[in-house]
Amino acid sequence: MLVLKTFALFVVTALAEIVGCYLPYLWLRKGGPLWLLIPAALSLALFAWLLTLHPAASGRVYAAYGGVYVASALVWLRLVDGVRLSALDWAGAGLALLGMAVIASGWQGQA
Repeated sequence: MLVLKTFALFVVTALAEIVGCYLPYLWLRKGGPLWLLIPAALSLALFAWLLTLHPAASGRVYAAYGGVYVASALVWLRLVDGVRLSALDWAGAGLALLGMAVIASGWQGQA
């Protein structure tokens, strides 16, 4: 159960980070309105706060989070940017998630 909660928290964390970076991208590269920077800043603040909710030392959290971020970014690429993912994209996401699982499996009993 802890694994599923941790994974879900990582996914929400990744979404907050991606949105926080995507909105300034829309402003800078796509001519979006300046007010997009406000929800972007709030989203990035949420991202930082969500990282503090994990039951492990910060370095372990950041390392494990990277795997979920990679997979989430590829899903974003498909759903938001409309880019079809290749077999290598899926393989890379799988490897990144496997790395996350290996790191997170060592959290029990450690800070």
